[in-house]
Formats: sequence, C-alpha cells, structure tokens
Amino acid sequence: MEGNLYLIQDYLIFIGVFAIFLFLAISIYLFGQNQRLKNRNLRLNAANKLIEQKLNEVQLEHIGTKLNPHLFKNILNSVQSHAYQTYMSLDKLANVLDYILYESNNKFVSPKEELQFALSLIEINKIKINPLFDFRIKSKIDKSDSIFEEKVFAPLISVDLIENAFKHTDFLAQDSFISINLEFENGIFSMKVSNKASLKNILPKENGGFGSQSLDQRLKMIYTNFYSLQKNSKNGIFTAELTINLGEFYDKMRYS
Repeated sequence: MEGNLYLIQDYLIFIGVFAIFLFLAISIYLFGQNQRLKNRNLRLNAANKLIEQKLNEVQLEHIGTKLNPHLFKNILNSVQSHAYQTYMSLDKLANVLDYILYESNNKFVSPKEELQFALSLIEINKIKINPLFDFRIKSKIDKSDSIFEEKVFAPLISVDLIENAFKHTDFLAQDSFISINLEFENGIFSMKVSNKASLKNILPKENGGFGSQSLDQRLKMIYTNFYSLQKNSKNGIFTAELTINLGEFYDKMRYS
C-alpha cells in the first residue's frame, strides 16, 4: 500500500514537472511569436512611413511643376506693370507662356492659335538680335479660311524650326541672316525657315542636326501622308520647309 502511494506521488510529480515544462515551452513559443509579430509590425510601419514619405515627395514635386510656371508668369506680370518700354516683348512672352501652359496639353489646336504662338515666339527671339541684323519675316494668312479656327493643328509643331534658326545662326558674320515665311491658305499651312549657319555648328551631312527627330516623329505619327518636310544645306545656308495639308487632314478626321 505504501509502495502504491510512492508510485502515485512520483506520478503526480512527473505530471507536475511535465506540466511546468509544457507551460514554459508554450510560453516561450508564444513569446517568440509575439516578438516576431512585433518585429513584422515594426517593419510594416517603417515601410508605410517610407511609402507615405515618397507619396508626399511626389505630390510636392507635382505641385511644384504646376506652381513654378504660374509663379514665373505672375512675376512677369509684375515686371510688365513697371516696365512700359518692354511691354510688347513681355506681352509676347506672356502669350507664349499661356500657350505652353494651357494649350500645348491639348491634342490639337487651331491654325489661328499655333500661328499666333509662332509669331510671338519669333518676336521674343528677336530681342537678342542687333537691330541692324538681316532678319526677314513674311506672313500670308487667310483668316477667312474655313478651318482657320478648327482644332486640326498639333501644338508646338513650329517650335523646332524657329528655335533652330536662332540657335545655329552666326550673328557676327556680315552676310548672316534669318528668313522666316509663314503661310496659311486653302487649308494648307507652310513654313519656310532659312539661315546662315554659324561656323561652330556646321553639319556633318546635308540633313543632320537641323530640326529634331521628335519633330519628324510627331509629323509622321499625326499627319502621315498629309505633310512634307524638306531640309537641305547649300553654301552654309540651311533651309527647312514644312507643308501640312490641314484641309485634307480635317476631312479625314471628320469622316473617319
């Protein structure tokens, strides 16, 4: 009987010790799981903070891109109000900025809008030219044309030819010149730009370097077979001539 009591006591002690070890094991396991969850939460919180920081940075950059041009235009307006003698130049610059800010995002603008932009851009570039420099500009625009105010013109198409003429001209050479002809008649837009090239910017081949690949790509993608762009050089004089049949392109837009 006494032996049975010892066996029962040993059995109870064994169960107690086992229960303690089991409790400790479960506690350690749960503690480990809890620590892992805490660490995971910390990592998630850190990742969320990083994402929020990046989003805030992107939002600030987006706001900055919207704010800076408007701020610049506001400054120009302030300067314009105190500079009567430069009023016309600043007025043209304000028109150009308006066009770039608000119209260039549209897929198409009217020939009227693009031509006004081109003429303003030319006037702005003329500021840096000596009054004695041989600068020739002609425009023949039929404002009564049926598509003069229709949305058929890809915005900023005229920029490259104008900018390149002023960029690559030798303003110091005695025989240097810039010639720009703008025409819009019978639904056809044409622009011919010629200039005496600077010796520092002589092109290695006939068509290389004058104009830009982006202009060629845009014309090809938008106007397909409704345009022609010819570029050539002869005796140091570079000429680019762009013609777009906006009338036929407009018909295609309407009936396709």
